[in-house]
Amino acid sequence: MPNMLQRLFAGTAKAPPPGRRHEAWPAAIYAIGDIHGCIGPLRALEARIFADGAGIDGEKWIIWLGDLVDRGPDSASVLDRALAPPPPGFRRFCLAGNHDAMMLDFLRHPGPRADWLAFGGRETLSSYGMSGTVFERAGPRQMRDIVASHIPAEHIELLGAMPLWIAVPGTVFVHAGIRRGLPLERQRAEDLLWIRDAFFAAPADDGLLVVHGHTPGPEPVVSPGRIGLDTGCFATGVLSAARFQPGAPPQFLSVGFPPQP
Repeated sequence: MPNMLQRLFAGTAKAPPPGRRHEAWPAAIYAIGDIHGCIGPLRALEARIFADGAGIDGEKWIIWLGDLVDRGPDSASVLDRALAPPPPGFRRFCLAGNHDAMMLDFLRHPGPRADWLAFGGRETLSSYGMSGTVFERAGPRQMRDIVASHIPAEHIELLGAMPLWIAVPGTVFVHAGIRRGLPLERQRAEDLLWIRDAFFAAPADDGLLVVHGHTPGPEPVVSPGRIGLDTGCFATGVLSAARFQPGAPPQFLSVGFPPQP
């Protein structure tokens, strides 16, 4: 994992996508937990969000909290949806998760022994009409050709452009979590994509609410200074979101589809 991040974010590779700091809130923000290729629940949940937001005047944001791909059945369709415009009055932002970063690293440096293939990548390749085993006998050039012939350039560009965090006054949206006490602009990409225990154990005394995914649970987690929205959709069929508005408690929305055997 560190080597993957170094290839993506250091040396001659592209710099990490910046975070986005906004000085004012929109009318409402809807954050969606880890999607993991579950296009059916995603469509159903966004339909609920669009209906819920129809009664709210002003611009609404939808923030996908990363891990769009892997493990679930249709990562390709999830990325297609990420590129499609939402209804009028809504904006959609897609944050980078650790699975999205691993997929991007594989697409830039395909290899038959890539960790990503066993980490959910085979399911993602299948959604594009490929088998993970096809790479076992392919050389580097063949592997690049196979990737280029199956995966749209727009999907690769999307993965490379995802920001690592979005902040509004008092709240930050991020995939895994943060190092408390460290300014967002100085956070390490490794932590923003992977952190767990150090984030959970740190005192939440900085007045910042962190809305995140990455660590699955049977239902959304509400703890001091943080709200976790990953409900393990690829395994449970449950995809969760929350609506945030200044001065109001979060409102939770979930849909449930039994996973296919």
